Amino acid sequence: RLLTEDLVANFPANSQCFPVARRRRVLPLLSQCSPLHRHSTVAKFRTPTRRSAHGDIRPSSGDSLALARRRGITAGRAPFELPFQCSLIRLHGTVAEAHDPPRQPAREGIRSASENPAAPKQQRGAAATRAETPNREDAVSYAANISRHLQQRDLLGAEALFRAAPAAARGLYLDTVMLDGYIKAGRVDRARELFDGMPMKNVVAWTCMVSGYCRTGRVHEARQLFDVMPDPNVVSWTAMVQGYASNGMLKEAREVFDRMPERNVVAWTVMVKAYADSGQIQEAWELFDRMPKRNTYSWNAMISGFLSAGKVDEAVQLFETMPHRNVISWTIMVTGLAKNGFACRAREFFDMMPKKDTAAWNAMITAYANNDQLNEAQRLFDSMLAKDLVTWNTIIEAYSKTKHKDEAVNIFLLMRRSAVSPNICTLISILVMLESTMEVKQIHGLVVTLGLLSETDLGNALLTMYSRSGDLLSAQLTFKRLEVKDTITWTSIMQAFANHGCGYHALQGFAQMLRHGYKPSSTTFTSILSACSHVGLVEKGRKIFKSIYHGYGIEPSIEHYSCLVDLLGRAGYVREAKELVDSMPQGMRDEAILGTLLGACVTHKEVEVAREVGEDLVRFEPSDSGRYTLLANVFASHGMWDETANVWKIMKGSKSKKAPGFSQIEANMRNHVFYSRDQEHPQCAEIYEMLNDTVVPQMKGSSCVGFWEPTLQSDPTIYQA
Repeated sequence: RLLTEDLVANFPANSQCFPVARRRRVLPLLSQCSPLHRHSTVAKFRTPTRRSAHGDIRPSSGDSLALARRRGITAGRAPFELPFQCSLIRLHGTVAEAHDPPRQPAREGIRSASENPAAPKQQRGAAATRAETPNREDAVSYAANISRHLQQRDLLGAEALFRAAPAAARGLYLDTVMLDGYIKAGRVDRARELFDGMPMKNVVAWTCMVSGYCRTGRVHEARQLFDVMPDPNVVSWTAMVQGYASNGMLKEAREVFDRMPERNVVAWTVMVKAYADSGQIQEAWELFDRMPKRNTYSWNAMISGFLSAGKVDEAVQLFETMPHRNVISWTIMVTGLAKNGFACRAREFFDMMPKKDTAAWNAMITAYANNDQLNEAQRLFDSMLAKDLVTWNTIIEAYSKTKHKDEAVNIFLLMRRSAVSPNICTLISILVMLESTMEVKQIHGLVVTLGLLSETDLGNALLTMYSRSGDLLSAQLTFKRLEVKDTITWTSIMQAFANHGCGYHALQGFAQMLRHGYKPSSTTFTSILSACSHVGLVEKGRKIFKSIYHGYGIEPSIEHYSCLVDLLGRAGYVREAKELVDSMPQGMRDEAILGTLLGACVTHKEVEVAREVGEDLVRFEPSDSGRYTLLANVFASHGMWDETANVWKIMKGSKSKKAPGFSQIEANMRNHVFYSRDQEHPQCAEIYEMLNDTVVPQMKGSSCVGFWEPTLQSDPTIYQA
């Protein structure tokens, strides 16, 4: 209070020359003063007034002009800044509430026209009508606030505000706003409750409810509601057509379309797009040709349909006859040509575009990336002035798919320095390339910082990459912390257990998954069969394999057969594994499953089975030296030197070469790869010195040295062959 008085004392009583800087100091202090002191302080800043003939108080024109001159106000500038005016109003209101005598409400002193018998009949009728009609201003105000909550995805806040609305604001308008909010939030059942309780319904409310059912795939309920709709308009009919079309029910969509009493260009376009998206390009073209009037969306839908069907020439011809092209039309051509393998023609259209938006640039970068022209994609990316999230994700994903880890990480770091924040797609594209646990943990920390830890897809990617990097404990913790799990989550944790030799834990996870009501996928069965293979649970694996088709109706894939063959082969059931391979559907057998069976033959010394499998395998892949080596080892282990020499001879005639072995380690956040007899590493001398002085002596004292079959290395016939 004293500070306020000191500030005010420096100015004349009627002075309005109160600097903005001092106002900012005074206003917070005024709010802390007592009501009486606020009243006396604010009085010093009131404008000189005069009393009008009607008794109200108005500022004197002369005083106002003098005030304006003293303050140096020019035309068009308000005497007070708005925040200061609002603060004065609030202060006066506080003073009045605390000290002024209570005033009689205006409505209590005035009888309404409906209650006044002397009032004309017309006035009484108008007043009665206003009393029965909800306050339009209140309804609009509440609707605006509710819409703001809905735009921020705050359904609970919008619902609370809707329920708190007074009776004067409730009506058809406000009910329809809330109904639309429920629909967009996916709460169709709650929307239906509100719809059924609405005293009045117009065509907008009916159409909104029909569209809501269609969006959630409940087309049958939408049709039932549509059939009892009093007066459907063209928008209602179009919503029903769109609902059938978006759910793949083209026959029903066409039936409703043909029954429409009148059709606008939107209805025609919806039907054309439905045929085009489903691949029925001939029906789409016939309907497009019959359209009485077309807009840009109609042309774009037909051009996109031609490109999706691979009819590039027809799309180009239609594009050239298009009367008015917008940027979407050009972008469709660029994207469609690129997807059909015409990157050069796509670039021609891109260069001819009169105006390029970010979507067009992204489409061209995607075109180059899909055609493995990463250098061109990078050049285009570098030349972009304004990059959005899709741009960054496109180039990062392009490098991620082609295993260019360093380039992808560098661009990701550039993205972090820009104003664009990464999303789930960005982080997953980076995660799938990481190899070390430390790198995965760094991305995990960024996920926590960005507040994306609750995203299931991102959690699944983290779980998988922790497992691949060898950190099973972090994979388990990620699984436990995921609030919302799906089938992929359970499959990933089972695969993690299987890869780390914890087959029993994987089986427990499978049992819990079924107990929680999740339906296993084809990949789930691959993971659980792999777990059985690592643990050696033959009988359990057989039962699970049979349940794939008989229990869940899933056709066994090559991965399922391969896992069961590996399980039987590891357990020594080589002949049963051979019978399983022979019973596989025609065309499903490949070199991978035969290689697995041949490896089992080598382990359990099944010479006859190995001979049959080896002959089949050589026919499949004659250039793979590894298969020849396995087969030769089987014969050599049984002293069958003629057969061994024959295998090496066939291998030599096929001109296949043994790929050099290599090892890979990570040290100081860098990967080091060593090939057999490699001398190119910069620390090669130190490495071999350490091997000779430390590693080799330790190996000689263990069982690691001498594990090769001596006959395989010393028999002269091998080298002669």
